[in-house]
Amino acid sequence: MGTAAVDVLKTTPRLPDNPYVITGRKAGEYLTDLQKPWRRIRKAAGLDGVRLHDLRHSFASDALEMGADLTMIGRMLGHSDIKTTSRYAHLKRENVKRSTDQVAQRISSALTGARIQA
Repeated sequence: MGTAAVDVLKTTPRLPDNPYVITGRKAGEYLTDLQKPWRRIRKAAGLDGVRLHDLRHSFASDALEMGADLTMIGRMLGHSDIKTTSRYAHLKRENVKRSTDQVAQRISSALTGARIQA
């Protein structure tokens, strides 16, 4: 878990009889099903239709965009198989287009003998 998330959890108020941040209905227990709270959270945030699972995909895609490789992303997500990770991490269309344009420019420059900028 990232430092920013840990910092939020550290500052989240706790119930006096419960050590967990996300508490269950019974004293001293943790919440086992996030679906009801998630529905309230996404409604308040105007994120209707966004699933918790979608957040994992976004996390993986952002990590890929920032330069993390699939092995590292898989470790961050707790995957044991890189095939699973590859289904999570998607390149955003604009990044694919930009990279395609950069490669095409490099090839074009090489063919015409022009100097290219790295």
